[in-house]
Amino acid sequence: MRIAALVKQIPQFETMTLGTDGRLVREGLPLEMNAYCRRAVAKAVELATERPASSVTVFTLGPPTADDVLREAIAWGTEHGLATIDAVHICDPAFAGSDTFATASAIAAALARYGPFDLVLCGRNSVDADTGQVGPQIAALLDLPFVSAARYLAIDDRPGSGSGSGSTVHARAELDDGWMQIETSLPAVISCAERLCEPSKVDPAGRAAVDAAAIRRLGADELGAGPWGAAASPTRVGASRTLEVTRRRALHPDAALREQVEAAVAVLRSRDALTRSMTTSPITPLPPPRPAAGPAVVALVEPDRPSFAAELLSEAAMLATTLGGHAVAAGPADTLGGDLGALGADRVVALDADTEEDLAAALCGWLATNPTSIVLAPSTAFGREVAARTAAGMGAGLTGDAVELDLDGGRLVAWKPAFGGAVVAAIRCTSELQMATVRAGTLAAAQPRDHAAPVEWFGVGPRRRVVVLARTRDDDLDELADAAAVIGVGRGVDPAAYDDLEPLRARLGAAFAATRKVTDAGWMPRARQVGITGRSIAPRLYVSIGAGGKFNHSVGYRNAGTVLAINRDREAAVFATADAGIVGDWTEVVPLLVETLDRSRDDS
Repeated sequence: MRIAALVKQIPQFETMTLGTDGRLVREGLPLEMNAYCRRAVAKAVELATERPASSVTVFTLGPPTADDVLREAIAWGTEHGLATIDAVHICDPAFAGSDTFATASAIAAALARYGPFDLVLCGRNSVDADTGQVGPQIAALLDLPFVSAARYLAIDDRPGSGSGSGSTVHARAELDDGWMQIETSLPAVISCAERLCEPSKVDPAGRAAVDAAAIRRLGADELGAGPWGAAASPTRVGASRTLEVTRRRALHPDAALREQVEAAVAVLRSRDALTRSMTTSPITPLPPPRPAAGPAVVALVEPDRPSFAAELLSEAAMLATTLGGHAVAAGPADTLGGDLGALGADRVVALDADTEEDLAAALCGWLATNPTSIVLAPSTAFGREVAARTAAGMGAGLTGDAVELDLDGGRLVAWKPAFGGAVVAAIRCTSELQMATVRAGTLAAAQPRDHAAPVEWFGVGPRRRVVVLARTRDDDLDELADAAAVIGVGRGVDPAAYDDLEPLRARLGAAFAATRKVTDAGWMPRARQVGITGRSIAPRLYVSIGAGGKFNHSVGYRNAGTVLAINRDREAAVFATADAGIVGDWTEVVPLLVETLDRSRDDS
C-alpha cells in the first residue's frame, strides 16, 4: 500500500504578533508540526507497518524551514520500524501567498506527480487557520472520496458496500455534535481527528539525524505552468486586527472564602455579567419576499439544524435585498423543511443527493446555470466539505469560519478568526462566485415572515462513493453558541459530582463546557470541548471550575465578556485569564456562590 501523509508547519500561535502591515509576523517564531497533522503521520506509519511492502511519502508546502516537519515525520517512521518512508517538500517563491484553493491545487498536482497513492491522510484542519478546506478540496481536485475527522479508521482488503472496487475503509467520523459511521473504498482522502491515535513527535536531535537525501524538493516549474501561489488564489487577505483581551485579575487568595466569593460577585455585577440574555436589541424583520430575478444569494441548509438555517437564510435575504437579487435555500431533498420561505428563502432548491460529495456535485450543477453572487454554508463538518468541494469545482474563493459579513461595493467581505480567535482578518474573493462558511451563533436570525417559497428539484446523478451506515447526534451544537453563561468544567471536578453544579447552572441559566481531558475521558460530549482543538465561544459570562487554565483551553473562551475562575491552587494559570478568581475547593465555593448570588439577585 502506498500512503501519502500531508503535514503543515505552523508557528506556536501563543507567540504570534501582527506586523505594521497588519499581517501575521511568522519570522523568528518557534515553529512546529500542526497538531492534527501529527495524527496523520502516526496513522500512516501504523497502517504501513501492518502491511508488507507498504510505504509512506510525506508532503508539505512551505518555505525552506518547513523541511523540519518532514524530518520529524521521517524520523517517526524510522523509529517505528517502517523501512520505506520519504518526503516531498513543495517549495518555491512562486507558491507564496497561496490560499486554501491554491494550496490544495499545488498539493494535488504533487500527489498526482508522485502517485498514484492508495490513501491520502491529512489533518482535520490547521490550528492556525482552522478552515478544514484543504483536505476536501484535494479530494475534489483528484476526484476521490473524502472522509472528514476520522476518530476510528481501519482498512479491509475486501471490497465493501461503496461504489469503488478497492479495499474498504471503515471509519467513524467526528461530527460537530455527534458521529457518523462510514464505509468507502480506496483510493480516498481522509482527514484525522485529534483522538484517532497518539501524535507523532520527535525531539530536535532525532529530526537532525534524518538523511537530507530522503527529502525531495519540488519547485513550481516541475508542477507545470500554473498559475501558482497568489496568482492562483481566489481570495485575498485584507486588514487584520488583534483582539486584545485585558482581564481584571481580581484575586484575594488570603481572604476568607466568603469574602472572596462576595468580592467576585461584586466584580460580576459591576461588569453586567449576570444578565441572562445575550442581547436586548429588537429582532430585525426580514425583508419582503423577492422575485427570482437578479443574482442569487444561496444558503446551504444542513439537515436537522433549524437555528443555523434561520441565521444563514436571514443573512442571505438581507444580502440579496442589498444586491438586488434573491435568496435561495439549497440542501438535501429529503430533509428540507416547509418553512424555509418564512425564514428568508425566496426559492428553495432541493438537491437530489444525501452525501457531502454528491451534494457538492449537485450544487455545482445548479450554480453553473443560475447566476449566483454568494454562497453561505454552515461552518460544520457538513458545511465545510460541501462548500470546499463546491469551491474547488467552481474555482471560487471560499472564506472559512467567518464570524461577520459585510458588503463593500457590492462585494462580500468575510471576517475570519485565526489563532484561536486572537486575530480576525477581512477576506475578499476575487472570483465572480463568492463563498463563505459561517460559524454558528454569530449571525442574528431575523423575525420570520409569512411566505411559502416555491420548491424546485435538481440532481446530477449521485455517485454514492461514501456510504453512511449510521448517524448519531449526542448533543446540540447551538446550545454553547447561544448561551449567555457557560460553566467550564476541568478534571478537578469529579463527574460523579456534576449534579452538585446544578444549583449554580440553574441560577445562571448556564450551559456546560469542558476541557479536552474531560471530553477525552468521556465525561462530556466532544461538542462541549472548548479550546484550540475544540470550540471558541463568546458568552457574557464564563465560569471556570477545576481547570488549570492552559493556553490551549483558555484561548477558546478568550472572547467571553467576563471570566470567573475557581481553583484551589492559587498559582493556577487560569487566574491570569480571569476577571475574578476564587481560591478554594469548588465543593465549598459553589454553595457560597449560589447563596451570594441569590442574596444580591440582579437579573437586569
